[in-house]
Amino acid sequence: MRKIKNPFVGKDGYNCFGCSPDNPFGLHMEFFEDGDDVISYWHPHDHFQGWIGVMHGGILATMIDETAGWVVMRKLQTSGMTSRMNLKYLAPVMLDEPQITVRARITGQKRNYWIISVSLEDGKGKTCVEAEVVYYAFDKEHSKEMGFFGCDVEEEQLLSM
Repeated sequence: MRKIKNPFVGKDGYNCFGCSPDNPFGLHMEFFEDGDDVISYWHPHDHFQGWIGVMHGGILATMIDETAGWVVMRKLQTSGMTSRMNLKYLAPVMLDEPQITVRARITGQKRNYWIISVSLEDGKGKTCVEAEVVYYAFDKEHSKEMGFFGCDVEEEQLLSM
């Protein structure tokens, strides 16, 4: 497993709610590549609460959407946009969880639309949310015009979890 380098760090105007390390209100998500999967490990915070002691479902959806986008950037080496998300909330995610794991991979394609399966697990490995995200991938020229020039991994390999 290798950490994916954030290709936007240092770019003017970069303040993504999902992945910018500098957004004071953001999720500060980081991503890792493990074979066909892109994974994010995240620690809940009280300020992302929905019901008392429970993570807000919209934040969970954001984490799933963000991870699907990183699958497109890393695996397809382009950018794009979410076309559709179908989420199944199976169990609440408690705020006292030590870690949430979001795991995503490409499972299909039709023209420029890519199907990405995503799961979100609590700290005990229980699947709390399953999702199918349909992502429209821009052609590489359009991606470059928007400032995306590739997505690499760090040299050092980490042990698989």
